[in-house]
Amino acid sequence: MKILGAFAVVAALSPAHREADDLEDYRGLFWCRPLLGGIFTITLLSLAGMPATAGFIGKLYVIAAGASGARWFLVIVLIVGSAIGLFYYLRIIAVMFSDARHQLPVSRRLSATEGVVLVTVAAVIVCLGIYPAPILSMIAGK
Repeated sequence: MKILGAFAVVAALSPAHREADDLEDYRGLFWCRPLLGGIFTITLLSLAGMPATAGFIGKLYVIAAGASGARWFLVIVLIVGSAIGLFYYLRIIAVMFSDARHQLPVSRRLSATEGVVLVTVAAVIVCLGIYPAPILSMIAGK
């Protein structure tokens, strides 16, 4: 879900002739397009495994499973990989909240359907991070 949201924001920001793959393409995004900037921030924080997001719950359960199975090497690899990923995700977020004088190469506006889908994805990420019981019950088969 979080990857879907992140790629949807990148696709929405990409002009027709190229992908928005340069860090400068996101400079000031939050100030120019707050909805996309907010949703992108939520998805990146979830990918990093920050608390109050679904990514945190996922990583927490993977670490718990690894610890209960005494798979310490895999737990350490997950933690180190998460720390490295956090560095890159926070760089993008810092650029999004920085100076808004840079003009984003926006080729189009979001359709109503795209906006609803992106807001829904962000809401699900946060709701599952705050209250994961329904999805955990479903996974456990209860």
